[in-house]
Amino acid sequence: MTGVAVTPVRWLLGGEWRAHPARLAVAILAIAVGVALGFAVHLVNGAALAQFGRAVQSINGSADLQIRSVTPAGFDEALYPRLARIAGVAAVSPAVELSASSGTATVTRLRSSNIGSGRITVLGLDPLRAALVTPSLIGVPVAAGPGAGEAFASDAVFVSRAALRSFGNRLGDTVTLNAAGHRQAYRIAGILAGAGDDEAIAVIDIAEAQWRFGQLGRLQRIDVRLADGIDRDTVMARLAAALPVDAVLGSPETTAARTDSLSRAYRVNLEMLAMVALLTGGFLVYSAQSLAVTRRQPQFALLRVLGMSRTALTAQLVIEGALLGLAGAALGIAGGYGLAVLAIRLLGGDLGGGYFGSGAIILGFPLSAALGFAAIGIIVAIAASVFPALAAARIAPAVALKSSGDSSDPRDRPRASIGLLLLGFGGLAALGPPVAGLPLLGYAAMALLLAGGVAVMPWLARSLLAPLQGLDNRWPAIDLALKRLWGAPGQAAVALCGIVASTALMVAMAVMVSSFRASVDAWLVQILPSDIYLHIEAAEAGGLDRRQQARLAKTPGVATITFVRQLPLRLAVDKPSVVLSGQAIDVARPGDRLAIIGPVAPVPAGQTPVWISEPMGWLYGLRPGDRLTLPLGGAARPVFVAGVWRDYARQFGAIAMRDQDLARLTGDATMTEAAVDILPGENPRKVIARLRQRLPPELAGQALFGQPRQLRTMALSIFDRSFIITYALEAIAVAIGLVGVAATFSAQTLARRREFGMLRHIGVRRGQIAVMLATEGALLGLIGVIAGATLGLVMSQVLIHVINPQSFHWTMDTRLPWGLFAALPVAMVAAAAGTAMLAGRQALSVAAIQAVRDDW
Repeated sequence: MTGVAVTPVRWLLGGEWRAHPARLAVAILAIAVGVALGFAVHLVNGAALAQFGRAVQSINGSADLQIRSVTPAGFDEALYPRLARIAGVAAVSPAVELSASSGTATVTRLRSSNIGSGRITVLGLDPLRAALVTPSLIGVPVAAGPGAGEAFASDAVFVSRAALRSFGNRLGDTVTLNAAGHRQAYRIAGILAGAGDDEAIAVIDIAEAQWRFGQLGRLQRIDVRLADGIDRDTVMARLAAALPVDAVLGSPETTAARTDSLSRAYRVNLEMLAMVALLTGGFLVYSAQSLAVTRRQPQFALLRVLGMSRTALTAQLVIEGALLGLAGAALGIAGGYGLAVLAIRLLGGDLGGGYFGSGAIILGFPLSAALGFAAIGIIVAIAASVFPALAAARIAPAVALKSSGDSSDPRDRPRASIGLLLLGFGGLAALGPPVAGLPLLGYAAMALLLAGGVAVMPWLARSLLAPLQGLDNRWPAIDLALKRLWGAPGQAAVALCGIVASTALMVAMAVMVSSFRASVDAWLVQILPSDIYLHIEAAEAGGLDRRQQARLAKTPGVATITFVRQLPLRLAVDKPSVVLSGQAIDVARPGDRLAIIGPVAPVPAGQTPVWISEPMGWLYGLRPGDRLTLPLGGAARPVFVAGVWRDYARQFGAIAMRDQDLARLTGDATMTEAAVDILPGENPRKVIARLRQRLPPELAGQALFGQPRQLRTMALSIFDRSFIITYALEAIAVAIGLVGVAATFSAQTLARRREFGMLRHIGVRRGQIAVMLATEGALLGLIGVIAGATLGLVMSQVLIHVINPQSFHWTMDTRLPWGLFAALPVAMVAAAAGTAMLAGRQALSVAAIQAVRDDW
């Protein structure tokens, strides 16, 4: 029995692969694409996250704990000696930390985010203290060259290699640093050998940093080294109890959590989309295996007659599916690595998402991840082969020996119960909350909806074709096509499977991206009503003062100018900072300045109103009418949430308040941005030149100007870059769908040679058979694209209203890509009809007598 079982597995499988390499290649390619995309995204994001972690580690040094200020204004330096005296603290190192730009580089465009935007982190350190806590931040003086031996001069700066590349200078050269509204020149005295190559860092003496950059009496962080053998949690509790409201305690664990949260949702969404593409590939494997089972029924029946058990036959087909999955997984892992290399070169480590910098990405090959994604591909292929295998095992050998088509009785109505049950479970999953902050149930809903939509296809195909059966058709070929599809729902379902799966995935992603892009564009139009916009780069700790603001307001050609203060605010040590924005907001009409959505709560007398962004409400559980405490100006400031506004620029939350309230609570009236309306007939470029001339020298090098059209173009190009992987998935879905259609109809048509021979015997002409096949293909393509587009629209609503809000905390309005909906039916119907006709020509080339010789 062993020989009987093993030999067919070998020669049947080899014969099938030799006879129909194209059809099997499509199934392998479908699995490979899903595995490759998932593995590539995992590799790139893992490498980028590691690089970003190294950059953060470079700035933080090797301290056990860190005390950080909640705003760039810092906290009172008197905290430093108090913390140094706490039991269990071995050493502390005070630090001034400022975001700066270099005077050697000219900034010519607004950047999408602070991360990786070419900024330089300036650290003011006490070398003696830092040597005990963060020795990696101690500079190594140059051994020779200009300025050697003067490493501890007041104008000396030590830089990381990344900063040296950013400056474009050499050791001993002079560089200008712009930070906190001040401009200072320094001499590059040496290298930070322990800082690595991933972050641009410049270290100067702490006293010089406080004096030259207006930070007297202020610190932004304190690095802490704990005593050996001390209980860490106990010391952390003591430190936390000693902190003022404008300082927070962090650890390497909270830093890692904050770093991970920066791109976690983006990474998970890309990997989940890749898995959905893999699931689509699984349906194509199912289609390929179902066709193979239908065409090879006589072979299987002969094996059954010779003694092969149903279990052995099922096992053979499952093994075939596993081998398809293994081939696809191997090809996908190799292709995924190559795709990761290409993606890093073209898109960078953030895959266009704008989360990470441009440091060196070290791409590894984690064996466990490769095996994991390969296993997923194999499991999908096996699962897709189980149902065709079970169906083949159930067919009676006597029936199968004379049948090469649909073995079911045409009088049996297909049932939709399983498909409807899957669709119902998908709808319930879409209503579920996020799991661990991620929309895992949302993606489960998409998978269930996709499976349910495919499972209901036999019932749907017969239901749609049933009204056409009673028509008085003058064209016999078309009548034959209608009756053939109605009477063989199983084969129709197999043909529809790949069409529906790929179409649904493509439509779902296209509608989501179209809706998101249109919503972003409409939002940009709403928030950019002025003629010119000014942004002061790296000015979180200080920008334009009142005198400078008044000078800009008097610029010739300026009608009105409105200033804005943007301030990063750390509300949770393990989360990225939110942005606090001071604007000229009218409490009675906040919609004039903000894209208000939803109800607005009336502000109680004596309360300070704030308006939070959508992500802020999601992340911190806030809604209009709630109260919030903000750590500002060294005290806990109670504020009232008056409303929610739409903000697509800051994923981790933003808070808007009136500019006078912000100045009152912080004692800081400086501004970092401005919106300028010019007089009628003025040239915006000339007004920009006049504004630049009126800027103080210490800020002129950090000033970035833009016009609404430029800003919208730049923002939408950033959007397109962020979704380039999604666009690639759409293109792949289209390609796989069309190739799958071609392979499906080719295999089905070739399996029907005896049917065509019989039709020729009774007088049906070749041209009529070709018309019949074209009609079958066109009808199946039309039904498939209608069903797939409908299912895709449902799935798109899960993406728009469940996955995106739970991932990125943004909402959007549904906008349909009408161009796609117009082109898709034409492409699918033409591909299906054309492929069926081409395959029919090959099948009809066999002589009619030879085609039916098995029936003698």
